[in-house]
Amino acid sequence: MTTPTELPPHIPCGCPLVAVYGTLRRGGSNDIRRWQSDVRWLGHCRLPGQLYDLGHYPGLILDGSCKVLAEVYELTPRLERELDRVEEVWPVDIGEYAKRIIDVELLPLDGGDPRPVQVLVYEAQPAGVHERALIDDDDWLGWWTRQER
Repeated sequence: MTTPTELPPHIPCGCPLVAVYGTLRRGGSNDIRRWQSDVRWLGHCRLPGQLYDLGHYPGLILDGSCKVLAEVYELTPRLERELDRVEEVWPVDIGEYAKRIIDVELLPLDGGDPRPVQVLVYEAQPAGVHERALIDDDDWLGWWTRQER
């Protein structure tokens, strides 16, 4: 039995990269550098899915319908633990997102050739996007800045 002050152990997924598509992107309200200032940005990728408007942040369903812009970063166990906390999959999983490891093509910042990589993605769960508006854009951060709020 655990006491309220004990946290369950955090178990890293083992993926060395993470792809972020919403508030965790550079300039977003939860810019990934907030959680690890020296995180290494490697480039961009396109995630096969559809964005949904969840208020002040997006949800992505990996259904292959669109190609959503994401930033790819190196992932350390410490950073993953912080991201899991932000996305509320740890220490208590509220069921809004699930962690998925998918294959994408990395478009490196240095202009090198695209290459296949595996990335961790926080995917919205279907119940969380039910009756939410689809975002008709492949770039959530760009879409968000154009909205009248």
